[in-house]
Amino acid sequence: MRVRARRRFIYLTAAACVAGAASAAGVFASRAREHEGEAADGVAYGKLPRQRLDVYAPASHDAANRPVVVYFYGGAWQSGHRTDARGVAQALAARGIVTVVPDYRIYPETVFPGFLDDAAAAVYWTRLHAREFGGNPRRIFVMGHSSGAHIAAMLATDPRYLAARGMSKTSLSGMIGLAGPYAAFQTTDPHMDEIFPAALRSQALPLTFLSGDEPPMLLAAGTADTDVDPRNSVRFADALRAHHDSVVLKSYAGYGHGTIVESFSAKQSASSPVLADVTAFINAHGAR
Repeated sequence: MRVRARRRFIYLTAAACVAGAASAAGVFASRAREHEGEAADGVAYGKLPRQRLDVYAPASHDAANRPVVVYFYGGAWQSGHRTDARGVAQALAARGIVTVVPDYRIYPETVFPGFLDDAAAAVYWTRLHAREFGGNPRRIFVMGHSSGAHIAAMLATDPRYLAARGMSKTSLSGMIGLAGPYAAFQTTDPHMDEIFPAALRSQALPLTFLSGDEPPMLLAAGTADTDVDPRNSVRFADALRAHHDSVVLKSYAGYGHGTIVESFSAKQSASSPVLADVTAFINAHGAR
């Protein structure tokens, strides 16, 4: 895919992933020259078929202190592919943010908490490899839309998933949630009882795990969202403030569940208040 010069992106190929740290950097540099303006996929962060990710980085990758976002797409924990998030990743990379988009196991291949185990593994991979793209491994943000926002929020609140990878909530510089279910799940989905078994459901909402040491959060929701009640963001923000956590709550008049993420597209990104707020939030927060 060819894009205009101001929106050029670099992808780290699988060859760089399997090479050692020093050789990976060299492979990345050579591939960058070869594949500027293209996005590809297939870097393994685990052994399973859906444990693959894409990396997008600014065309100028000589800086070593760029913030890094690990972005989880939505799909009700049942669908989605990393290519669905290309528009979000490209918009962030165009603004100097290294962006990693992993696939993760979904229902029926796995149920809660399998997709969270994958998400934590992708964040760990990102921490190990961030410098190869000019990213700072101490400036990692988790971000997601819809069910992906739930995944990001769970990593930022329940310490177990990152702890299994030798990390903690304090390893994250921030969490950005777009239209996420943080306080309650929609009850109309016929598969929810299988995705979130009754015996584990009390451990499935980020609202449950607040302890006052969460990373800064940006919660964004549209007032016209009929898929995920925007009151999820309000309730989550109130709970974070009650624990003296740092949180920014943004409400976008007239935005629906899909339009909040569609505003990252090339056609809308220049005027998108959502993208502007996300970029400002990331730039405002350094390493914790």
